[in-house]
Amino acid sequence: MIRNLFRRDDGRRRAIEALHIRINAAARVPSLYLDLGVPDSVEGRFEILCLHVILTLRRLRQLPPPAEDIAQDLVDSVFAQLDSSLRELGVGDLGVAKRMKKLAQAFYGRAGAYDAALDAGDRAALAAALARNVLGRDEAEAALPLAAYVAASAQALSAQDLDRLMAEGPVLLPDPAGFRRAA
Repeated sequence: MIRNLFRRDDGRRRAIEALHIRINAAARVPSLYLDLGVPDSVEGRFEILCLHVILTLRRLRQLPPPAEDIAQDLVDSVFAQLDSSLRELGVGDLGVAKRMKKLAQAFYGRAGAYDAALDAGDRAALAAALARNVLGRDEAEAALPLAAYVAASAQALSAQDLDRLMAEGPVLLPDPAGFRRAA
């Protein structure tokens, strides 16, 4: 019986890791960087990963159990990856703790800003938050294509049930190239 419990936990862990990998893949689509202006830097990649995790968590919060548990496991997996990445970069234990606290504050701050803008249907507020956080710019107009992509992604995720979110294959999101900014 105990062996079955471990298998179940191991299967759940693998499913969460697979979802995390699919979210990472969605955050690495080249057109996010080439067409929507996300900086191809450590900071830009962190921001776009956070954005995709936030969008997925947003959908998980809308679904019935066990979605809430899956959401927490996903957050744990993402932060474990960030912790590991910092350690691979040579950051020491004390430095990792301080940086992880800052990353968590940044993540939850962005989640609040993006959720509020999406809940209100306020594309201007969403663009302003994305310009500031993801693009590192003050001009919200620069982030309008990214805001359109984010809104469309939230809409696409809202049509997916838990089985679809956890299914193999890519996370079903729109092609960022379809929201290309004007040259």
